[in-house]
Amino acid sequence: MTDRYRSIVDVHVILERGDEILLLERQGTGYCDGMLHLPSGHLDEGEPAHHGAAREAYEEVGVRIDPADLVLTTVVHHRRHPDHARLGLFFATTRWTGDPYNAEPHKCGKLHWCDPQLLPSNTIPYPATGIRAYLNGTTFTTHGWDSNTQKAN
Repeated sequence: MTDRYRSIVDVHVILERGDEILLLERQGTGYCDGMLHLPSGHLDEGEPAHHGAAREAYEEVGVRIDPADLVLTTVVHHRRHPDHARLGLFFATTRWTGDPYNAEPHKCGKLHWCDPQLLPSNTIPYPATGIRAYLNGTTFTTHGWDSNTQKAN
């Protein structure tokens, strides 16, 4: 009997404020330092996805979100290299409690409110794909797979 496929599940939070979304500048992690990403992280074992997204937003930018206020907007099947794929669930909300701040200064340099239609050039491609899919109303897309299986960027 072969093992079933398993994948890491990432949860990403699109915090919307008017015509802007919140991006974090990574630092000190060894992965894409100096580049921008959404508040995000890995889903914990036994954790409902929308609760994990709310938890990550609190851990990274200090805002409290009722999981019921998160809307699943898109799923990105991401592959960083041939033996490392993951599913990214992108949630959006305009409702939270508290003012966003850098709650993880050891992983984040600055917070940036940005126009999602004009993402900065240093936005990490994986979350940029999810943001574009969200803006276009695309509910599923891929990133990092060969061009024959690529659905959208």
